[in-house]
Amino acid sequence: MEHSKNILIISDMPGYGKMGMAGMLPILPNMGHSIYNLPTALVSNNFDYGKFSVLDTTQYMRETIQVWQTLGFQFDCITTGFLASADQVDLLRDFIDSQRKEDFLVITDPIMGDGGKLYNGSTRETVENMSRFAGVADVVVPNLTEAEFLTGVYEGQETLTAGEARQVLDGLLSLGPKSAVITSGRETETGRHVVWGFDAKTREYFTVPYRFIKAHFPGTGDIFTSLLTGKLLEGRTLPQAVKKAVDLLERLIFMEQDVAERNNGIRIEKYLSVLTE
Repeated sequence: MEHSKNILIISDMPGYGKMGMAGMLPILPNMGHSIYNLPTALVSNNFDYGKFSVLDTTQYMRETIQVWQTLGFQFDCITTGFLASADQVDLLRDFIDSQRKEDFLVITDPIMGDGGKLYNGSTRETVENMSRFAGVADVVVPNLTEAEFLTGVYEGQETLTAGEARQVLDGLLSLGPKSAVITSGRETETGRHVVWGFDAKTREYFTVPYRFIKAHFPGTGDIFTSLLTGKLLEGRTLPQAVKKAVDLLERLIFMEQDVAERNNGIRIEKYLSVLTE
Protein backbone atom coordinates (compact mmCIF):
# COMPACT_ATOMS: atom_id res chain seq x y z
CA MET A 1 0.00 0.00 0.00
CA GLU A 2 1.16 3.51 -0.76
CA HIS A 3 0.75 4.68 2.85
CA SER A 4 2.29 1.54 4.39
CA LYS A 5 4.53 2.28 7.37
CA ASN A 6 7.01 0.35 9.48
CA ILE A 7 5.42 0.27 12.94
CA LEU A 8 7.10 -0.98 16.11
CA ILE A 9 4.76 -2.12 18.88
CA ILE A 10 6.32 -2.09 22.36
CA SER A 11 4.20 -3.68 25.09
CA ASP A 12 3.64 -6.87 27.07
CA MET A 13 2.83 -10.12 25.29
CA PRO A 14 0.29 -12.43 26.96
CA GLY A 15 0.31 -16.16 26.37
CA TYR A 16 -3.48 -16.28 26.71
CA GLY A 17 -5.84 -13.42 25.93
CA LYS A 18 -6.32 -10.56 23.49
CA MET A 19 -4.75 -7.71 25.38
CA GLY A 20 -1.41 -5.95 25.26
CA MET A 21 0.55 -6.81 22.16
CA ALA A 22 -1.76 -9.75 21.35
CA GLY A 23 -4.68 -7.34 20.97
CA MET A 24 -2.70 -4.95 18.78
CA LEU A 25 -0.77 -7.20 16.41
CA PRO A 26 -3.72 -8.28 14.20
CA ILE A 27 -5.07 -4.78 13.58
CA LEU A 28 -2.31 -2.69 12.01
CA PRO A 29 -1.16 -5.31 9.47
CA ASN A 30 -4.81 -5.53 8.41
CA MET A 31 -4.53 -1.83 7.57
CA GLY A 32 -1.59 -2.54 5.29
CA HIS A 33 1.35 -1.74 7.57
CA SER A 34 4.50 -3.71 8.33
CA ILE A 35 4.58 -4.58 12.02
CA TYR A 36 7.51 -5.29 14.33
CA ASN A 37 7.43 -5.98 18.05
CA LEU A 38 9.49 -5.57 21.19
CA PRO A 39 7.90 -7.25 24.23
CA THR A 40 8.40 -5.53 27.59
CA ALA A 41 7.25 -8.63 29.47
CA LEU A 42 5.85 -12.08 28.81
CA VAL A 43 2.62 -12.51 30.74
CA SER A 44 0.85 -15.82 31.23
CA ASN A 45 -2.67 -14.34 30.99
CA ASN A 46 -4.84 -11.36 31.84
CA PHE A 47 -4.51 -10.20 35.45
CA ASP A 48 -8.31 -10.38 35.88
CA TYR A 49 -7.97 -14.15 36.36
CA GLY A 50 -6.30 -13.49 39.72
CA LYS A 51 -3.35 -15.79 39.06
CA PHE A 52 -0.60 -15.00 36.59
CA SER A 53 3.11 -15.21 35.87
CA VAL A 54 5.24 -12.38 34.46
CA LEU A 55 8.71 -12.62 32.91
CA ASP A 56 10.64 -9.33 32.70
CA THR A 57 12.33 -8.97 29.29
CA THR A 58 14.49 -5.89 29.93
CA GLN A 59 17.77 -7.62 29.11
CA TYR A 60 16.32 -9.04 25.89
CA MET A 61 15.09 -5.55 24.97
CA ARG A 62 18.52 -4.06 25.59
CA GLU A 63 20.26 -6.70 23.45
CA THR A 64 17.64 -6.46 20.69
CA ILE A 65 17.93 -2.68 20.46
CA GLN A 66 21.72 -2.97 20.20
CA VAL A 67 21.36 -5.44 17.33
CA TRP A 68 18.76 -3.29 15.56
CA GLN A 69 20.95 -0.21 15.85
CA THR A 70 23.91 -2.11 14.45
CA LEU A 71 21.77 -3.28 11.53
CA GLY A 72 20.35 0.19 10.98
CA PHE A 73 16.68 -0.73 11.40
CA GLN A 74 14.35 2.29 11.20
CA PHE A 75 10.68 2.74 12.08
CA ASP A 76 8.09 5.30 10.97
CA CYS A 77 5.90 4.90 14.04
CA ILE A 78 6.32 3.48 17.54
CA THR A 79 3.48 2.63 19.91
CA THR A 80 4.14 1.84 23.55
CA GLY A 81 1.99 0.24 26.23
CA PHE A 82 2.93 -1.58 29.43
CA LEU A 83 6.44 -0.81 30.70
CA ALA A 84 7.78 -2.97 33.52
CA SER A 85 10.43 -0.76 35.13
CA ALA A 86 12.37 2.49 35.31
CA ASP A 87 15.18 0.75 33.39
CA GLN A 88 12.80 0.15 30.48
CA VAL A 89 11.69 3.79 30.55
CA ASP A 90 15.30 5.00 30.29
CA LEU A 91 16.17 2.45 27.61
CA LEU A 92 13.16 3.32 25.44
CA ARG A 93 13.47 7.08 25.84
CA ASP A 94 16.97 6.88 24.39
CA PHE A 95 15.95 4.43 21.65
CA ILE A 96 12.97 6.52 20.54
CA ASP A 97 15.11 9.65 20.43
CA SER A 98 17.57 7.81 18.17
CA GLN A 99 14.73 6.97 15.75
CA ARG A 100 13.33 10.48 15.34
CA LYS A 101 12.97 11.88 11.83
CA GLU A 102 10.46 13.89 9.81
CA ASP A 103 6.86 12.62 10.17
CA PHE A 104 7.90 10.17 12.91
CA LEU A 105 4.92 9.28 15.15
CA VAL A 106 5.00 8.08 18.77
CA ILE A 107 1.80 6.96 20.49
CA THR A 108 2.05 6.16 24.21
CA ASP A 109 -0.60 4.36 26.26
CA PRO A 110 0.58 4.53 29.91
CA ILE A 111 -0.98 1.25 31.01
CA MET A 112 -1.23 1.06 34.80
CA GLY A 113 -4.85 1.29 36.00
CA ASP A 114 -8.58 1.58 35.39
CA GLY A 115 -11.82 1.95 37.32
CA GLY A 116 -10.33 4.49 39.73
CA LYS A 117 -7.39 2.38 40.91
CA LEU A 118 -4.04 0.99 39.81
CA TYR A 119 -3.76 -2.52 38.40
CA ASN A 120 -2.28 -5.42 40.36
CA GLY A 121 1.48 -4.92 40.31
CA SER A 122 1.31 -1.19 39.51
CA THR A 123 2.58 1.19 42.21
CA ARG A 124 3.39 4.85 42.76
CA GLU A 125 6.75 4.04 41.20
CA THR A 126 4.90 2.91 38.07
CA VAL A 127 3.11 6.26 37.99
CA GLU A 128 6.42 8.09 38.29
CA ASN A 129 7.96 5.99 35.51
CA MET A 130 5.04 6.67 33.18
CA SER A 131 5.15 10.37 34.02
CA ARG A 132 8.80 10.50 32.96
CA PHE A 133 8.07 8.56 29.79
CA ALA A 134 5.03 10.56 28.62
CA GLY A 135 7.22 13.32 27.22
CA VAL A 136 8.44 11.15 24.33
CA ALA A 137 4.93 10.95 22.86
CA ASP A 138 3.35 12.84 20.02
CA VAL A 139 0.06 11.59 21.47
CA VAL A 140 -0.35 10.20 24.99
CA VAL A 141 -3.49 8.07 25.41
CA PRO A 142 -4.33 7.29 29.05
CA ASN A 143 -7.75 6.28 30.29
CA LEU A 144 -9.36 8.56 32.88
CA THR A 145 -7.87 6.70 35.85
CA GLU A 146 -4.38 6.80 34.39
CA ALA A 147 -4.70 10.47 33.47
CA GLU A 148 -5.72 11.32 37.04
CA PHE A 149 -2.79 9.42 38.54
CA LEU A 150 -0.32 10.91 36.06
CA THR A 151 -1.42 14.45 36.84
CA GLY A 152 -2.10 13.95 40.55
CA VAL A 153 -5.55 15.54 40.41
CA TYR A 154 -9.02 14.04 40.95
CA GLU A 155 -7.52 10.58 41.60
CA GLY A 156 -10.25 7.94 41.60
CA GLN A 157 -12.93 10.38 40.44
CA GLU A 158 -15.18 8.72 37.85
CA THR A 159 -16.65 11.86 36.27
CA LEU A 160 -15.19 15.26 35.44
CA THR A 161 -16.68 18.64 34.64
CA ALA A 162 -15.55 20.33 31.44
CA GLY A 163 -13.21 22.53 33.46
CA GLU A 164 -11.76 19.59 35.36
CA ALA A 165 -11.20 17.65 32.13
CA ARG A 166 -9.30 20.58 30.67
CA GLN A 167 -7.22 20.79 33.85
CA VAL A 168 -6.28 17.10 33.55
CA LEU A 169 -5.45 17.52 29.86
CA ASP A 170 -3.23 20.50 30.70
CA GLY A 171 -1.55 18.41 33.38
CA LEU A 172 -0.79 15.69 30.86
CA LEU A 173 0.61 18.22 28.39
CA SER A 174 2.88 19.61 31.12
CA LEU A 175 4.61 16.20 31.14
CA GLY A 176 5.85 16.88 27.60
CA PRO A 177 3.67 15.14 24.99
CA LYS A 178 2.45 17.22 22.06
CA SER A 179 -1.17 16.01 22.13
CA ALA A 180 -3.28 14.14 24.67
CA VAL A 181 -6.35 11.90 24.55
CA ILE A 182 -8.24 10.70 27.64
CA THR A 183 -10.42 7.63 27.12
CA SER A 184 -13.21 6.23 29.32
CA GLY A 185 -14.31 9.70 30.38
CA ARG A 186 -17.70 10.73 31.67
CA GLU A 187 -19.09 14.25 31.91
CA THR A 188 -20.37 15.33 35.31
CA GLU A 189 -22.80 17.81 33.78
CA THR A 190 -24.49 15.48 31.27
CA GLY A 191 -23.55 11.94 32.26
CA ARG A 192 -22.32 11.33 28.71
CA HIS A 193 -19.48 8.89 28.14
CA VAL A 194 -16.78 10.74 26.23
CA VAL A 195 -13.20 10.91 25.06
CA TRP A 196 -11.48 14.23 25.83
CA GLY A 197 -8.51 15.49 23.85
CA PHE A 198 -6.15 18.27 22.90
CA ASP A 199 -4.80 18.50 19.34
CA ALA A 200 -1.38 20.16 19.13
CA LYS A 201 -1.75 20.87 15.41
CA THR A 202 -4.82 23.08 15.86
CA ARG A 203 -4.20 24.03 19.53
CA GLU A 204 -7.81 23.05 20.24
CA TYR A 205 -9.52 20.95 22.90
CA PHE A 206 -12.18 18.51 21.74
CA THR A 207 -14.75 16.06 23.09
CA VAL A 208 -15.99 12.91 21.35
CA PRO A 209 -19.10 11.27 22.91
CA TYR A 210 -19.79 7.57 22.50
CA ARG A 211 -22.43 5.01 23.39
CA PHE A 212 -21.49 3.11 26.54
CA ILE A 213 -22.14 -0.64 26.40
CA LYS A 214 -22.07 -2.33 29.81
CA ALA A 215 -19.71 -5.17 28.92
CA HIS A 216 -16.15 -5.20 30.27
CA PHE A 217 -13.43 -6.67 28.08
CA PRO A 218 -9.71 -6.51 28.93
CA GLY A 219 -7.61 -5.10 26.10
CA THR A 220 -10.05 -2.54 24.71
CA GLY A 221 -7.53 0.21 25.41
CA ASP A 222 -4.92 -1.64 23.33
CA ILE A 223 -7.40 -2.04 20.49
CA PHE A 224 -8.29 1.66 20.68
CA THR A 225 -4.61 2.65 20.52
CA SER A 226 -4.07 0.47 17.44
CA LEU A 227 -7.14 1.88 15.69
CA LEU A 228 -6.15 5.45 16.59
CA THR A 229 -2.63 4.88 15.27
CA GLY A 230 -3.91 3.44 12.01
CA LYS A 231 -6.35 6.29 11.43
CA LEU A 232 -3.69 8.93 12.16
CA LEU A 233 -1.37 7.25 9.66
CA GLU A 234 -4.17 7.51 7.08
CA GLY A 235 -3.84 11.28 7.40
CA ARG A 236 -6.87 11.99 9.59
CA THR A 237 -6.78 14.77 12.16
CA LEU A 238 -6.59 13.72 15.80
CA PRO A 239 -10.31 14.40 16.50
CA GLN A 240 -11.27 12.53 13.31
CA ALA A 241 -9.02 9.58 14.22
CA VAL A 242 -10.43 9.45 17.75
CA LYS A 243 -14.01 9.49 16.43
CA LYS A 244 -13.33 6.67 13.97
CA ALA A 245 -11.49 4.57 16.56
CA VAL A 246 -14.31 5.06 19.08
CA ASP A 247 -16.96 4.09 16.54
CA LEU A 248 -15.10 0.93 15.51
CA LEU A 249 -14.41 -0.13 19.10
CA GLU A 250 -18.05 0.45 20.00
CA ARG A 251 -19.06 -1.90 17.18
CA LEU A 252 -16.64 -4.58 18.38
CA ILE A 253 -17.96 -4.43 21.94
CA PHE A 254 -21.56 -4.51 20.69
CA MET A 255 -20.89 -7.64 18.62
CA GLU A 256 -19.12 -9.39 21.53
CA GLN A 257 -21.31 -8.26 24.43
CA ASP A 258 -23.14 -11.58 24.80
CA VAL A 259 -19.98 -13.71 24.97
CA ALA A 260 -19.86 -15.60 28.27
CA GLU A 261 -16.05 -15.57 28.70
CA ARG A 262 -14.86 -11.96 28.65
CA ASN A 263 -11.58 -12.25 30.56
CA ASN A 264 -9.97 -13.40 27.33
CA GLY A 265 -10.72 -10.08 25.60
CA ILE A 266 -12.37 -9.40 22.24
CA ARG A 267 -11.82 -12.03 19.54
CA ILE A 268 -10.25 -9.46 17.29
CA GLU A 269 -9.37 -11.74 14.37
CA LYS A 270 -13.05 -12.56 13.90
CA TYR A 271 -13.84 -8.92 13.08
CA LEU A 272 -10.88 -7.70 11.03
CA SER A 273 -13.07 -7.01 8.01
CA VAL A 274 -15.13 -4.59 10.12
CA LEU A 275 -12.04 -2.58 11.01
CA THR A 276 -11.24 -1.70 7.40
CA GLU A 277 -14.66 -0.19 6.68
